[in-house]
Order: sequence, then C-alpha cells, then structure tokens
Amino acid sequence: MPCSRPWTPHRRCRPGPALLLGVAVCLLYQTLTSTSWSWSWWKSIQRSRWPEVTEPALPGDDAGRLVSMLEALRRDRELLQRSGVLKAVVLKGQRVTADTEVQLYLRVLEEMGHRVSLARYAERGTLLKTNMGTGEWVLLACLRSSEKSCLRRVPFGRLEPHQMVNMVPELVEAFSDAGEGQCQFYNDPRLAGFALPMMTFACRSTKEKTVDPPNSSRHHRFADGPSSAKPPAAFSGFFAAVNVYVLVTSTSPLTAFLHKNTVANTTNQLSVQTTQLRTFLLKHLGPAASHEALGHMKEIIGRLLKAAVGTMEETKSPKRCLMCYQLLTFTLHFTGSLLPTVVKIDTDLSFSGLSDPAFEGQIARELILEDTLRFLLPVQRRQDHTAQDGSCEGTHNLCLPENQLLLLLRFQRQLRTPGPFELLYPSAASEGWPHPQQRLLSENSSFADDTRGGTHLQTLLLRLCLYYKLHRNHTYRTDSSDQWPGQDSDGGHSSRERCVDPRLRQLYTDPPLTLVPHFSPLVKEYRTEVPFETLAVRFRPEPIHPACHVKIYYPSGPSVPIGLGNSQITILVWDEDMPDHDPVRYTLHFYRESRPSLPMFGDHVMCSIVQDCGLIVVPGQPCGLEPFPPETPGKPWAPPAHCTSGDTPGRWMVPCLSCSDNRTCDWRDVSWQPDGCYHSVVDQPRLQDCMAERKIVFYGDSTNRGMMYFLMERVNSTLEHWLRSHDMLFYDGLNRGRTHVSFSYYPQFWLEESARPTFQRSLEEILRRSQPLENSHRTALVVGGVHWLKASHLRVIQEILEREGLGNIMVVIKSLGLGFHLSIDDTSLSLRQIRDIYRENNNIMAAAKSHGYEVLDTFRVTMARFKEFLGGHCCCHFHEVDKLGSSTGPPSGRIKSDFQHSVDGATDRSTATRTSGGKNETGSGPGGPGALADSLEGSNTVFYHVRGPVAQAYSEILLSRLCPLEET
Repeated sequence: MPCSRPWTPHRRCRPGPALLLGVAVCLLYQTLTSTSWSWSWWKSIQRSRWPEVTEPALPGDDAGRLVSMLEALRRDRELLQRSGVLKAVVLKGQRVTADTEVQLYLRVLEEMGHRVSLARYAERGTLLKTNMGTGEWVLLACLRSSEKSCLRRVPFGRLEPHQMVNMVPELVEAFSDAGEGQCQFYNDPRLAGFALPMMTFACRSTKEKTVDPPNSSRHHRFADGPSSAKPPAAFSGFFAAVNVYVLVTSTSPLTAFLHKNTVANTTNQLSVQTTQLRTFLLKHLGPAASHEALGHMKEIIGRLLKAAVGTMEETKSPKRCLMCYQLLTFTLHFTGSLLPTVVKIDTDLSFSGLSDPAFEGQIARELILEDTLRFLLPVQRRQDHTAQDGSCEGTHNLCLPENQLLLLLRFQRQLRTPGPFELLYPSAASEGWPHPQQRLLSENSSFADDTRGGTHLQTLLLRLCLYYKLHRNHTYRTDSSDQWPGQDSDGGHSSRERCVDPRLRQLYTDPPLTLVPHFSPLVKEYRTEVPFETLAVRFRPEPIHPACHVKIYYPSGPSVPIGLGNSQITILVWDEDMPDHDPVRYTLHFYRESRPSLPMFGDHVMCSIVQDCGLIVVPGQPCGLEPFPPETPGKPWAPPAHCTSGDTPGRWMVPCLSCSDNRTCDWRDVSWQPDGCYHSVVDQPRLQDCMAERKIVFYGDSTNRGMMYFLMERVNSTLEHWLRSHDMLFYDGLNRGRTHVSFSYYPQFWLEESARPTFQRSLEEILRRSQPLENSHRTALVVGGVHWLKASHLRVIQEILEREGLGNIMVVIKSLGLGFHLSIDDTSLSLRQIRDIYRENNNIMAAAKSHGYEVLDTFRVTMARFKEFLGGHCCCHFHEVDKLGSSTGPPSGRIKSDFQHSVDGATDRSTATRTSGGKNETGSGPGGPGALADSLEGSNTVFYHVRGPVAQAYSEILLSRLCPLEET
C-alpha cells in the first residue's frame, strides 16, 4: 500500500549555497517529515570532532525513530527467516580439514546456525550456483591458497544482494602492486596533485624487505588536512611501527571498522606481542595525545580507503557485490609526531614482527577472523516485497530499495553491538576533507551503486553513526566511552573477571597435527600419529576465557619431545580462584612412527653409520651411511674376533639397496658392530648359569634402571615386576631364587641441591642394604647415567669399596649417553656442549680403565641413532617398558619386539608381536614375545617387556661383560 514516504530519496532539495556543508544540510533536511533538526543543532554536529564532544545532547526523536523502524524491520525479517537453513561454503585450498583455521570457520558457522560445505577451489558447479532458491549459500569464505580461484571464477557482479564473500575484488586490485611497490590506485591521474599520507612503495609484496626504520621519513608524500597538528615536546621522540586491522564491510557506500588488536613495536622494545591499540597508545602517549593520535590514524586510513574506492576502474559488470567484505592490514609509522604515515598495506591479515609468528600470528589471526564472522553474521536475506513502483509494503515506511535496506540493517546492528570493532568510516571527521578531493570521490559513479539516492543512503549511515556515538557518550560521560567492551581504564581485562568457562578454545601445534577427532572444546581425548622425523612438537593451548590457567602436564611444555611409539600428554585448564574444583583435562595420545624401512628381498649391500649428519658430534668422522666394509686397496676384510672391552668403538650396520639413500634400508635389521671385533650374545642357559649365586647392584638414573629390567627379563624369560621408581628397589626371586638384583636412583634432581643425598652417602646406603655381599666377581656394581657421572666419582667408588672390604668385586662403569640434545627448553644443550660431553666421556672411560673397572660406552651407541629416543622429557631414554599381557586378554595398542642380536657377525631376528586396533600380528619363535603373548591370553598375571633396539644393544654388551666368553 502507498505510504507517506518519510525517507524517500526522490525529493529534490532547493538550490542552496555552493558549499558542501549546505548540500549536506539540504539532503538531511529533505529526509525528515514530521519534525526536523534545527540548523544550530546540525552546525554543532558539523563542528564536533571526537574527542571534543564533552557534554553532547541526545539526537532528536527522528534519529531515534529511524533506529526504531530498523529494529522493527529486523524483527519481522528474523521471524520470517527463522525456519530457513543457512548455507555457507568454505574453500580451504591446500589446507587439510584439521587445519585450525578451517576448524574455526566450521565451529563458528555451525554455532551460528549454518550448514557448512567444504571444497578446495571455486568451481562453476552446483556448489556456487546463485539461482538455487531457498537453498542458496549466504557466505563464501575463500581461505589463503584458494583466493586466486575465487577472483577468477566467482561471479561477484551477479551475486544476490544478501550473499557475502570474504574478499572485495576492487580493493584487492586497488592495493595490488603496480610495479616497484606502488599501489594500483596510487597512479590514478585523478589523484594528481593530492597529497596522500603514505609511502610510494606501500603495496610491495610481503616477501620483500620490510619497511624502513620508524625514524625514516623518506619516500612518502605528507598529508594535508591535519598536518598543522604538531605534537607536544614530550612526544617529539615517539617512534613506533603499528599494524592495525581494518574491516571494510561495504564500498558502495564506504563503511569500515577498526579492530581493537594491534601489533605494535617501538625502537626500544625487545619482543613484540599483540596488544590492544588503545592500550599501546595510552601507555606511550597518555590520555590526550593517544586520543589525538588515534583520531589522526583513523582519518588517514579513511582517506586512503576513500581514495582507493573512488579511483577504482569500472568493472565489466556495473554491479558490485553488496555484502562482500575485506580484511586489510595497514602498517603505520610514527616518526616523532602524532601524525602517522602509512608504509605498508596488505590485503590480508599480516603479523610480521611478532616474537613468535608461528603461534602468536596464527592465534591473533584466528581471533580476528572469529570476531569478524560474529560481527557480520547473521545475514539478512533478500525479501521480494520491497520499495517498487511507489509501494513501501513490509518496510515499516522505510521506502528504500532492498539493497539499501540490507546495508542499513547490517550497519545499524554493527553500531549497536560493535564488540571488538569500532567505526572507522564514515565519521564526522571525514566531513572536513579538502573540497577537491571530496568532490572527486563523490563524483565517482560507482558510489551510487545501481540504485537511486546513493548520497541519501550515505547521509542515513552518517546519521546512524552519530546517533550511536552520541548515545554512548551520553551513557558513560567519561573517557571510558572510548574503550572497547571488557577493557579496563588501563587497557587490560577487568580485575573482576574470572575463569567462567575452563575449557580450551583451540589447541595450536607446531608442526600442525591432525587430531582424531577434530578439536572441539567439548571433546577431551584425542589421538594423532606423527612421522619419524618429527622429534618434538610445540604446543599452545588457548583457553576460551583469558582468565583461565593452562598447564601442559608431563612432559613439561610448551615444546614436548615425541618418542618413538606410544606417548601422551595432558593439558589442564582451571580457575585459580577455585582450587577445590577439579581442572578440566585434555589428553593427547601420540604414536610416532618408526624409521621407514624397506624389506630386503633380493640383492643388497651392507651400509654403516657412525653419526647422523643431523648431529655431528665428532667433526673428524664421517656422517650418514657409508658402504661396509670400507674399500681398502690391498687389504681384504677379515672376520672379527671376540671383543675384550665394552668401550670398543663401532658403528651401526644396516642392509640397503643403496648407501646413498637411507629410505632404501631395512632399519628393522640394524645391528651394532664394534670395529675389529664383536660382542657375543649370551644365550639364556649360559646367562642363567653365569648369574647363579650372584648379586648385581645398579646405581644411577633411569637409564641404569632400564638395563636392570632388561637383565631381569633376559634371565627369567619374563618380567613380572616393574616400577618407575626414583628410590631403592630389591629383587630376590630371579633365576629360581639364585640371583639378587638391587637398584638405587641417583641423583635425586627433584630435591633442592642442599637437600640432595651426596654420591657417597647414596652409594654407601645401597651397598649396606644389599648385604651380604661377597668380595669377588660374584658381586657386580654397575654405576652410571646420562650426564651426571664425573671422573672424580670413580675415586669415591674406589675409597668406599676398599673401606667396606669390597675391593675385589666387579665394577662396570656405564659411560655418559646422548640426551637433552633437542632445542625445546632451557635444559637443552648446544652442539658445543654436546661435543664437550663427548670429550668428558672419553676422559671418564680412561679413568675407569686405570682403576681396573669394566667400561660400557653408551655414548657412541646412542650417537648415530639419537632420533630413536623413546618416552621422557630428556630424550635420553632409549628403552621403554610395555605391559605385555593381563587378565583382560592380549595386549592392546602397538607393541613391537626389539630382540635383535648380532651373533658371530650374523643377525638373528626373533619373534615379534604387533597389535593394532586389537588385532594381533604375532611372530613365531621359542621364548619370544609373540609366544609369550599367546600364553598370556586369558591369564591373570601381568607381564612386561623392555623394548628399544638401541638400549638393547648396549644392554647386551653389559651382559657380555658380566659373563665374558672366557668363563664358558
């Protein structure tokens, strides 16, 4: 039905003064029917410049009536569209579905009632068709690596008014590199003679060198307009680089918002982190100057956006995407003035300069992306009964075309609930630009879109932003009105905030992990597999609420070494103010794959490796695979003899198709080969006879404890008892009660240094509690660890044994081993420190031989296979104890036997058991883990198995020294 058309754009204003102010007043006056604003009130608005408004008056009833009409129209449309299904399309490009950014879009869009479809690139298929009735998509998100396909194939000019894409082709073109870093719009002849506050190379590729230091002012044209604003003397030395993030929500007419977060850096700042823009400016400039600097920043960015939009060439289609939006990054430099200069413009979110770009950059990016989605959605869909042929039916007397109604509805909702955004354009400050530039931008035909009254729509938008700005100022009446929600006067979060939701928002990892299932705050347990070359993973768990505390529990984080096989970490989230409440627990189960192996079915060559090229400990020795035996002219290779010492240098032997490619090797068939000799494997009958009526005392850390359990399993064929103890252990039932084993953990590093028992005291205690001890080789003392053993300890051992009357017992010194070699925290060792430990290890072995002790060199054995560590934070554990069977049936998880012995130069691979998903793959062979697993099925007894080929190699050397071949 016809209406009185209080907001119709068809009326024409009477001729008035030639000034822009008069034109704006006339246009505004023609939009009112029942009442109008007074000329004096409009002049006060024109003169007002934020922050000069101190005691503003609320707008009149007309502005409030406009807002009421928009709210009523919004409610009507939401009722009509409530039953519809909203569809969104996410083009992920080369990203995997588990990528955190893809998961962010899925989570947020599903939370907001959208049904999301994933694809890689834009195709002219059914997925992106626009004429699909009620089932058409409302949002298309083109992620990085899919953007080019979107620009090529998405018909931006033929989209429905309510359809939204996360890119504006005109802005992408305007800020593209036209050569030598110049922006495409910069060379438009219509801008000749205008001063733009930007450097000429502001649109250079992000791969090029970063901008000049903030104290440089060359290569840019100074701005006109507010150039007369000189900074106070106290701020004349303010130099800073600031990245601000701008969301352009429309180009016809131009509307843009500024996000609260920034990446800012000053000349004296060591590390760069994300912070809030107002917080940064307030900290360095104070209240008044920071307010002025922010105003200049908004005005400069607004002018550049207006210039870019105004000079964009007409596309082939006269229509543009109405609801498309673009996120931009503006890098500005303050060079001793409150008036910044734009030095870089990116058509994407850029976080260059952050101290930790892998995590901080991605986290900051996804926070802005989530804020953007929640700021723009939901989308009001098109209605068929709009202002056509003089009818205003269904518009609550807002007689405007449908596309203008959609823009007004979205703009009004964004002003009402801005969240982390604040309005950048339009603003009252934009009305004070020089007339020639304003005229150039206003005359561009694209500003009116393809509708009537584009200038009238701009006026309505300006009225809305003035209404909400004055309304907020009237509500708060203090400088706090310039703060974003949830921000204190000092820029931080409110001190009254608590951890209201102790859950994780997202879990970031480096390298990215594919979690099963995909991460969700509601899911508490995940599984993932990583390749062999992934030695450590950095974690950054982000809580939903910033007041929540997060801790990575065992191993300590944020970087966690990932050992071969199965491991897990736990992440706890809790409220520190409520210690009685149990924390929310997230568990990640890892499986790190073994070194890739290629089975040998035909001809192959034997290759050897002394040290890995990824960790060259001994510079004078070769690294990587080499043919074995080495080609020595005139000297044929002879079979080795038995080794007489446990510290004989050696190498690892592995069959390969080619020694130049370790991917062609069968690493399951690798064995340790000493130079010029071999260590015979002590078979079980001989081992049991050798260990009869003997006592073996192990004194050291967890590596010694692992050798003890290996010996126990080899003597008994099974291991029924296992404890990860950091105290003393005693076992008397081995070998039918004929062998006694004891263990004492040293050093107790978890205690304060002043409270730790000394080496002498701990050794005397374990010897005393292991009595009676026979003063002969029937008693053996095995001492050693990873890095704590020193040559001075050997003298203490000798003094204690002589004092206790045990000078004739066998002493085996386990040398130092490789550990703490990954760069994960402050306990990690540098390459230089590792080489120093290697030299110290040689000194310890020489001193041990001078005392007449047996020596077991574990450093050379672990050096070449340092990547094959198992569980533990130190990366020094090359053994692990698995539960092999229980009353519940066969073992679960992935278990592989590592029994593999070099016997007289040959390799004997015994049985292997591997289960995956509850299905066993059991090898054959007497007494092997496979046969044991078969016998355990249905048993009520729990058994354990010590696995780890590297630890097995040096543990077998220990057995060969405890039971030398000469005794048989």
